[in-house]
Amino acid sequence: MPSLWSHPDYDAHETVHYAHDIGSGLSAIIAVHSTHLGPGTGGTRFWHYVDKNDALTDVLRLSRGMSYKNAMAGLPLGGGKGVILAGEARAKTPAMLSAYGQAIDALGGRYVTAEDVGITTADMVQVARQTNYVSGLPQSDASEAGGDPGPFTARGIYLGVRAAVRHKLGRSSMDGVRVAIQGVGSVGGGLARLLAADGAKLTIADIDRDKAAELAAETGAVQASLSDIMRVEADVFSPNALGAILDEVSIANLNVAVVAGGANNQLARPDDAQRLFDRGILYAPDYVINAGGVINIGLEYLGESSAEEVNARIDNIPGRLEAIWRRSEAEGVPSANVADRMARELIGR
Repeated sequence: MPSLWSHPDYDAHETVHYAHDIGSGLSAIIAVHSTHLGPGTGGTRFWHYVDKNDALTDVLRLSRGMSYKNAMAGLPLGGGKGVILAGEARAKTPAMLSAYGQAIDALGGRYVTAEDVGITTADMVQVARQTNYVSGLPQSDASEAGGDPGPFTARGIYLGVRAAVRHKLGRSSMDGVRVAIQGVGSVGGGLARLLAADGAKLTIADIDRDKAAELAAETGAVQASLSDIMRVEADVFSPNALGAILDEVSIANLNVAVVAGGANNQLARPDDAQRLFDRGILYAPDYVINAGGVINIGLEYLGESSAEEVNARIDNIPGRLEAIWRRSEAEGVPSANVADRMARELIGR
């Protein structure tokens, strides 16, 4: 792997830990970007990286994004992230998750984890047997904060999409609004169902074509291929899979007025924000619109809230986006740059 100090995504991260356990086969990286506002908090990703250098890039970018996300959500939490490097067979064992929990516990509370791509609520239960620095655990009472963050993330994105359509297109209803959704897992699928209930006209794509076909039948959506979804003529493109999908080529091919979705680190490079801005495409900064899940797990970990309070805070996401868009328009700079500047001020950077 390249030197951490010279890595282009190293942003004065406070700590970066490599964890390896021979017995279980665990290989993981945990990065804590900032604890200025509280313990570094962010989910764990279980993913097979063909190039292991990509794992370091991912954890550095994702942990920085969590610092920004938690700050902009008004949570007393810093930013951290974990990635478990899955083998090609993507085998995940209780012993591996236990070893990962021990690695987290050894950090003494500087990092608090939860679910992310490839990790389930049941996996978090296994990790929690080794450490208390875990959130996103099952709740026996539905009125409590906690559990699977996916539905909360989806709800926040739904509200953000509605706000973007209102701001850019001047439409207060989603009835007839064309939305192209990339990725229909827990978050993208939840978003699709909420939008379909509002009468939106959906085009969807997912790496799992069977799952996409089932959702299309349920919601009345049109199914597209992954290679075509970013070229679909629509009002909104909503990326809800993995990141770095907005680059010079894909932005030039977009045929939408709005980009608003839940994927983390959607911009491949910082200057891609300017490309969207120059094309007049309204962009919802990812870590602002997709904060619903971390609001849920954050309040669960802090032990101070209910599902009602979680949803009340998620209701603030459209207002945050509106403030960013107004400032972007007033200053003539991309919304992503405005959000980054606001977040860095909050974490003292």
